[in-house]
Amino acid sequence: MKSFWLDRQISYDGTQLSSHWIYGQCGALGDAVASFEGPADVPISNMADLVDVRENSPIFSRSMLHFIAEHFDGDLALAVARQRLLVAAAADLIRPGCRDIRRCGNDLYSGEKKLSVSIATASPVSTLIHFGINIDSEGTPVPTLGLRDIGMDHREIARRISEAYAEEIDSMDAARCKVRAVR
Repeated sequence: MKSFWLDRQISYDGTQLSSHWIYGQCGALGDAVASFEGPADVPISNMADLVDVRENSPIFSRSMLHFIAEHFDGDLALAVARQRLLVAAAADLIRPGCRDIRRCGNDLYSGEKKLSVSIATASPVSTLIHFGINIDSEGTPVPTLGLRDIGMDHREIARRISEAYAEEIDSMDAARCKVRAVR
């Protein structure tokens, strides 16, 4: 699994959650995760989460750390499991800076403050995950916590989360390939 840091600001509006977006940014085909920094302003029309659409809950943050993962299979249940693995890896790596961080499904919280947003979905050729972690907690539509609030460098934590996720996926692939068939 390939991992990339995009060293430029990208405004996340939900359109990045699309087939081959990472290829378009990095020129790399195949399963990959890309991370970048930028604001998030996802209008209802671009949302994949139907509950958020029904509740008219747009996503907004002045500054987020974003992860887009793409896997070239069509298994949405597996994509949701991978999403939870990505979020759990992030929780493990953030916890030293914020002891009360907890994962609830595909989101991270500290007390009642939300640290992240995430969604997994499928395209005609792949499954996709967006995971966003607040860098800045000011101006969000719900009570939030940001990486700045807990003194974490977003570039370093992005590298560590991406590497941990890629290593887990590679390890899962190796575990799948090393077994013999049983009767």
